[in-house]
Amino acid sequence: MKHLSILACLIFIFGKSPAQSYELHSPDGQTRIEVKHEHGVHFTVWRHGNVWIPDVQIGLVIDHDTLGNDRIQRISTDHIQQMITPVVAIKNKEIPDTCNVLTLIFRKAYRIVFRVYNDAVAYRFETAWKQDSVNIQHEICTVHMPSGTQAYFQWAPRWMNNYEHVYQRLPLDSLTAEKTAQLPLLMKLSDGKNVLFTESDLYDYPGMYFTGDGKGLMTAIYPPAVKSVRLLQRPQPGWDREVYPQEEYPYIARTSGTRTFPWRVLAFADTDPQLLNNEIVYKLAQPNKIENTSWIQPGQVAWDWWNDWDITGVNFRAGINTNTYKYYIDFAARHHIPYIIMDDGWYELGDLTKVVPDIDMPELLDYAKQKDVGVILWCSWHTLDQQMDTVLPLFASWGIKGIKVDFMDRDDQAVVNFYWRCAAAAARYHLLVDFHGAHKPAGLQRTYPNVVNFEGVPGLEQDKWSSTIATSTMAVTLPFIRMFAGPMDYTPGAMRNAQPRDFAPIFRHPMSLGTRCQQLAMYVLYDAPLQMLSDNPVAYEKEAPCLDFITAVPTTWDQTIPIAGEVGKYLLVARKKGNTYFVGAMTNEQARDLTLSFSFLPPGTHHIVYFADGMNADRNGNDYVRKEATVQAGDVWHIHLAPGGGWVARIE
Repeated sequence: MKHLSILACLIFIFGKSPAQSYELHSPDGQTRIEVKHEHGVHFTVWRHGNVWIPDVQIGLVIDHDTLGNDRIQRISTDHIQQMITPVVAIKNKEIPDTCNVLTLIFRKAYRIVFRVYNDAVAYRFETAWKQDSVNIQHEICTVHMPSGTQAYFQWAPRWMNNYEHVYQRLPLDSLTAEKTAQLPLLMKLSDGKNVLFTESDLYDYPGMYFTGDGKGLMTAIYPPAVKSVRLLQRPQPGWDREVYPQEEYPYIARTSGTRTFPWRVLAFADTDPQLLNNEIVYKLAQPNKIENTSWIQPGQVAWDWWNDWDITGVNFRAGINTNTYKYYIDFAARHHIPYIIMDDGWYELGDLTKVVPDIDMPELLDYAKQKDVGVILWCSWHTLDQQMDTVLPLFASWGIKGIKVDFMDRDDQAVVNFYWRCAAAAARYHLLVDFHGAHKPAGLQRTYPNVVNFEGVPGLEQDKWSSTIATSTMAVTLPFIRMFAGPMDYTPGAMRNAQPRDFAPIFRHPMSLGTRCQQLAMYVLYDAPLQMLSDNPVAYEKEAPCLDFITAVPTTWDQTIPIAGEVGKYLLVARKKGNTYFVGAMTNEQARDLTLSFSFLPPGTHHIVYFADGMNADRNGNDYVRKEATVQAGDVWHIHLAPGGGWVARIE
């Protein structure tokens, strides 16, 4: 433990109570924290010998008693060194977990645990009180950042939130008491270094947000516990899914007196690409709770809603009916796509046991079984919550493979508990879960690996009604920030692609901003163990080369290799699955030339199939070229990306 270096000292200040100070270093010695216990608990973060975060003050107010103010009885230190093998390998099939640990043990039966990794600092409170339940009035977290810090803000409403807001890069001073910033929050120091704040192991507790004083000081706030809710009346739109807080309790959570609280995570990156392969949120989450995981099979999904069931050239009326879904099943079977999804409209709203008359569910599910295609069903979260004990065993008896749960739009304690309750119940019936209308991931995907995706992202669906949300700039911002927290159900795959001057939001016949190759690259660059094919079967089969490439891309990975990138501008990443490598690149609205070194390849000659923006992709986003070649590990290629463009390759 060369760099454990726990240093405890008493600092006596004349006329005041003695202060206590402790230091903890990362395993590589490049990151350290100094924890001070004086008028509460504070810590400072150094990296490479420089102060990155001048001060973080922490505390926990339980039944009006502020933890952190009383006497420290003793400290303990530890070193963690292990290898995590995830059930669902979102980025890497093996995750090294190495850190040094400092635990402050207080007189009143609680402790504060700090972990220092080479690329992150995390802390949390742990209590061992005898009470069955306690009220958490507030958790103190104030963060003072250096002057000149900027941040990528997603402004959030309080406390109903679809978590699909665009990122805006602004001075940290833009965060005032009137504004609410949601996590993950990426901050840029004046020298370009990165600090990202998020949370992990969030359960039986509300999500964290930040507000500010307009001078660079950030203060954590939380949704209050909800006492009563307001429902819309039928037939108002949203009556079956929108549940609004009405009355609030004077606390943020009522919870067990003996528990661990969420990890607060400060992650560091000297360069932007380092953000693309940091799995600290996964490391800090509770380990897998599912004993038998053999049934958890990630994969791709043929999706209906984005393309509005818009199939043509058939002898039946397309729509939410048996024949249309048989068509999607046939398409999935032909192209070895393991799942289809039946989105909003398959059941009578308010009752998940009542299938609409135009769908013969037994016939359809028997057909899917014959074709070896799994069916995933969309559910309004509120209806599911009311009927969970009935419909999950019903779905299992039907042979359903998963559920897509939508419109939570909150993360107060009650709704966070719904996520956990739903994940656990679905696991009992061997159902995958895709949380749509969801908050950012906070570790649940490790604890319940049947949770294979989250939305909480301004994704491709926004192109159905807006030209300013799912832009190419957002496409190359999301991987560095939102995807840091966990997988994201962005839903790529548009086969109609346009530059901004030609783009129009069309709900029933949508297109994407950017080029075709940017859409293809998303399948390599975006973490999504359950990944959608958002366009319709007819559109894909008219674009066979693109479809063949998409369906060859895995949804889990053995290794992720960031190569280059800059937040909001571009990224270039290689991935490995078995003996096959994939490479993806995307740019914002600016054309860009990148240098790609194949040094990540093993020795020898390899066959490469790649898709590049066509000569006229700056005018017509559909323009692309497909080429084949050979490549060796020592080769260096120069690739050109059109505005809003992409480049993608398969190497084997």
